[in-house]
Amino acid sequence: MVIDVRNVSKRFGGLTAVNNCSLSVRRGSITGLIGPNGAGKSTLFNMVGGNIVPDSGQVIFDGQDVTGFQPYQLFRIGMLRTFQIAHEFSQMTALENLMMVPGDQPGEHLLDTWLRPRLVRSRETDVRKKALDVIDFLKLGHVRDELAGNLSGGQKKLLELGRTMMVDAKIVLLDEVAAGVNKTLLNDLASNIERMNRELGYTFFVIEHDMDLIGRLCDPVIVMAQGEKIAEGPMAEIRANPAIVEAYFGTPVEAV
Repeated sequence: MVIDVRNVSKRFGGLTAVNNCSLSVRRGSITGLIGPNGAGKSTLFNMVGGNIVPDSGQVIFDGQDVTGFQPYQLFRIGMLRTFQIAHEFSQMTALENLMMVPGDQPGEHLLDTWLRPRLVRSRETDVRKKALDVIDFLKLGHVRDELAGNLSGGQKKLLELGRTMMVDAKIVLLDEVAAGVNKTLLNDLASNIERMNRELGYTFFVIEHDMDLIGRLCDPVIVMAQGEKIAEGPMAEIRANPAIVEAYFGTPVEAV
């Protein structure tokens, strides 16, 4: 398992958002996380991604206890995340946005630019080549030199996905990838996620409200309700589970 969440809980005042929840993400999978509003999905996702520290329990990533790690620390060891609202450098081109991702580039250090200019140029050439390969993979060549702030919502999501390809990601957390994306670009986005998984071996952990997208991409699907994991399995089984229908709609399955 690349992610192993063990008995995590999180309370906000008198509200228990996540209650002694355990789940895992298998290496090489596209694992979905769904549930009704208020189920605790976002809180759990934020604990895995380092944005929230659990009150109790552990988050294990690639065999290492990373409970309480900050997002930048998780980034350094291979956990990357996209967001419901894309976070681009709006005044930089799409290509430049990708080139910004790899850390510890010698050009970031003033002394290196003076004392080791060949090293700086060589590394920048390598990063640019990688970025161009990612642009080609995602079919974003037509907006390569466009300012990222001018891209559509779907193109920004594709660019954000591309940023995860600029480093050696062991897992990518996808947060509401369908939000603000039209159907055509959503199909492109889904196809690229499938290609990254199938051709490049990427592991994805996906939180999403679009059930059709979850059904297309994810196996297994994990269901949360009232801060706890209540089911896990293929989407066909999840859709046919009366307990899940009741969790979503608040009525027994016979009444739905």
